[in-house]
Amino acid sequence: MFSKLTAEFRFFQTMPHSMRVLLITNMLYALVLPVVEIFMAAYIMRFFADTSYVAIFQVAMYTGIIITSLANGFLLKSFKVAHLYSFGILLSGIAMVGMMFVENIALPGLIVAGTLIGAASGFFWTNRYLMALNSTADENRNYFFGLESFFFTIANIGVPVIIGVLLASIDGVQFLGITFDIYKGYRIVTLMVFLITLLATYSLSRGRFENPVQKDFLYFRFDKLWNKQILLAALKGLVQGFLVTAPAMLIMKYVGKEGSLGLIQGISGGLTAILIYLLGRFAKPKHRILIFGFGITLFLVGTIVNGIELSMFGVMVFVLCKVFFQPLHDLAYYPIMMKVIDVVSKRENRNKYAYILNHEFGLYAGRVTGLGLFIFLAFYVSESFALRYSLIIVALLQMISIPLAKNIMKESYLEEK
Repeated sequence: MFSKLTAEFRFFQTMPHSMRVLLITNMLYALVLPVVEIFMAAYIMRFFADTSYVAIFQVAMYTGIIITSLANGFLLKSFKVAHLYSFGILLSGIAMVGMMFVENIALPGLIVAGTLIGAASGFFWTNRYLMALNSTADENRNYFFGLESFFFTIANIGVPVIIGVLLASIDGVQFLGITFDIYKGYRIVTLMVFLITLLATYSLSRGRFENPVQKDFLYFRFDKLWNKQILLAALKGLVQGFLVTAPAMLIMKYVGKEGSLGLIQGISGGLTAILIYLLGRFAKPKHRILIFGFGITLFLVGTIVNGIELSMFGVMVFVLCKVFFQPLHDLAYYPIMMKVIDVVSKRENRNKYAYILNHEFGLYAGRVTGLGLFIFLAFYVSESFALRYSLIIVALLQMISIPLAKNIMKESYLEEK
């Protein structure tokens, strides 16, 4: 066993230096993401006792991503990509600290906090895409995203368990004359997250990442192949908003409190992490559509079970399917997207960041549409109806992604022949 782990580490060492630095940085930031994705939604649910507030927070967050993705294009003309990426990491920690330490957050404050956290995510994700594009090649992108997904999956298991135990055990404890409650527990978690963002920033400083040579990045007309990719991004965005909020909303309503989040995520997370690493390590580019299609089909199964049986059983089946689906989907999706950017940036002789920015608009359109559907159903029908059927609708629409992604991959590789 030890020899196999040593062999895997040696294989990791054969990767380009900048790619290794980016992976280590993302490994550290993986410890932060579950707090944003799961416990921020749980915190809002606890504070407002209304799932629609979680959806409003997400819309504000996604709007913040768009604002800073656009601003980031201008800033790349004057600042290094690694510095902007580091700023995004730090800003996410600062925004969470600010939100958690406000005693009585109202709806306007929630929107401001969501926009700031989204702004941090905009700097993080767009610069991450750009650095990943420049430090990887098509041949090693399965490995890059497989290992990265392995980190994120392990973090999604471990972090919720640790935080769930902390929040459950700290409530009512007295120490040095201070009575701790669950809100103080959230604040302790947020401070720990901020310290991790500092470590991630230091890690990134050890790499060498190049800014785009061409400065223009804002375009409104693109190659037909890229337009297909944007449709694929919108379909991804459609389900992405639900994946950030739906598990926390469903678990808090039908299963239990924060401690249950960690337990349910941990049931299937370990197997998923190993599977994703092995797929990233050994799967070839030609296997991406198979991985992509399997993940989407599994997600559809989970939403149907949840819709039929909206109870503890149905929610647990959905969350288990979601835990498998998300890394499988990302493992295939991001290498496909980056291959398309490689192809169309050469065709059109444009800055690669132009496509990263436009990709964020595609994701945003899908996210807002998906969350808009949830808010509409929650307000005008019922909250339980929204949690039961909106996920099925989104999952059925995702099935369109499979033939679309297959067509995109075929055209991308025809370019080389």
